[in-house]
Amino acid sequence: MRGLAALGALLGAILVAQAAAGSSSPPTVPCDDVIGQAKTGRDAGYRVVLGVVSVPPARLTQVIASGSTRWPYWRKAGLVIRANSLPVRLAVPRTWRKRAAVTWGRSGPVSALTIAACPSAPQVWNAYAGGFLLRARRECVPLTFTVGRRSQTVKFGLGGRCGRPRP
Repeated sequence: MRGLAALGALLGAILVAQAAAGSSSPPTVPCDDVIGQAKTGRDAGYRVVLGVVSVPPARLTQVIASGSTRWPYWRKAGLVIRANSLPVRLAVPRTWRKRAAVTWGRSGPVSALTIAACPSAPQVWNAYAGGFLLRARRECVPLTFTVGRRSQTVKFGLGGRCGRPRP
């Protein structure tokens, strides 16, 4: 329980810092925020998007209470980016921004962010801590990833599966 209380306090402090910053442009996650490295982008059920972004599996259970009133639920999920790639921008679609936010590195809860291009040894993937903040315990959240001129939207079933597409 102490861990949940500490997480709630941390998320609250991040929210206050974000509100005070008042920045209208998405934050950039710097190379200093890399927490580790991987040899592949497909470990632990991760999916490779646009050839350089390794995103969590399609279904992520264990959404927990955050202790925050703005974002009452939290799902920790790392993000992994191929080293030496172009910067990666990710965004919660505008229609979802009252229901979900993301945070990776020290970005705080945001609707969009950019992960800086980080040099490293060849064939290395840089890992970032973070995850999803939610209004409801169960959501099917889309995120749009952009690298250069290419974009792809990926869905994440948080607390359950995303519904099946209609024929």
